[in-house]
Amino acid sequence: MNVNGRHYRTIWLNDNGWAVDIIDQTKFPHVFETVTLRSTDDAAVAIRDMLVRGAPLIGVTAAYGMALAMRTDASDAALARAYDQLVKTRPTAINLKWALDEMMKSLSPLPQSDRLWAAYARAAEIADEDVAINQSIGRNGFDIIKSIAAKKKPGETINILTHCNAGWLATVDWGTATAPIYTAHDAGLPIHVWVDETRPRNQGASLTAWELLHHGVPHTVIPDNTGGHLMQHGQVDMAIVGTDRTTAQGDVCNKIGTYLKALAAHDNGVPFYVALPSPTIDFNVVDGVKEIPIEQRSGIEVSHMSGLTRDGRIETVEIVPRGSRVANYAFDVTPAKYVTGLITERGVIAANRVAIAKAFPERAV
Repeated sequence: MNVNGRHYRTIWLNDNGWAVDIIDQTKFPHVFETVTLRSTDDAAVAIRDMLVRGAPLIGVTAAYGMALAMRTDASDAALARAYDQLVKTRPTAINLKWALDEMMKSLSPLPQSDRLWAAYARAAEIADEDVAINQSIGRNGFDIIKSIAAKKKPGETINILTHCNAGWLATVDWGTATAPIYTAHDAGLPIHVWVDETRPRNQGASLTAWELLHHGVPHTVIPDNTGGHLMQHGQVDMAIVGTDRTTAQGDVCNKIGTYLKALAAHDNGVPFYVALPSPTIDFNVVDGVKEIPIEQRSGIEVSHMSGLTRDGRIETVEIVPRGSRVANYAFDVTPAKYVTGLITERGVIAANRVAIAKAFPERAV
């Protein structure tokens, strides 16, 4: 992705060769700032406080957090401490545990003297693998968009609805749900994106809209409750969302509100696709509604909002009456029966146990 004419990934090594730079996503959409991570503690804070977010990026950040731990102590005990600290930062996104398990598999057999360089090398591989996966998702999803375009009049707009941010800022580059959108836009198709604001953290309004704006993709930010109305009136050709964890049978856990969009899409005959990098599949979980832990975050995210004032200051204001109780469930689960297809790096597959296991036999258990 380009920001003010410069290509960025969301995470990269600092010029000193060992610290890790990230984009502070808590400052969006009004301020673009980077932060340098110098320790495992820094990486844990970045994940927990959502300076980085999105399942793939969380995983890569955790991998680099393990590498940072090896700089000061490469013992077995230090490996275990870093793993335990990082795996507890966010409970829902399975990529976090997957990436940490990958680091442990690479580092545990090695002598302490070899662990530092190996840790940085494996973290970099995980980051590059994420980019390659997302590029493939982009190509495979592009085929779906082309098929929709073929049924329209030449030059007629293709309207895509997305929820939360499953874009470049949620991954290392390209994004998951946005990868087909960017691929289609860059190929010259007339794309327009309906961007759900995604309360309470507003990842759609703050992040997805910012991304699309900088890439030049036409888009419109809408309140979360608008999607069903647009579908009823034929203004949505397809929906594409991301996922933080997908079960062996194809249930999809994603940002709160995704389930309601899937229901509206099902009722109105709108294709509902999930962009799915394979590390997000949890083959140890079958029934997503019963088995996936749903993170409950601070009520302040619901009761307060931040914005840019007329005089250029960023202020946080309280919007809920003091004394009212607030609930903040961060995710919900969409049953597989409402998912038209899973857009993966190995093609578009059905959301069921047989298709998923066939596409990724090396990971199925």
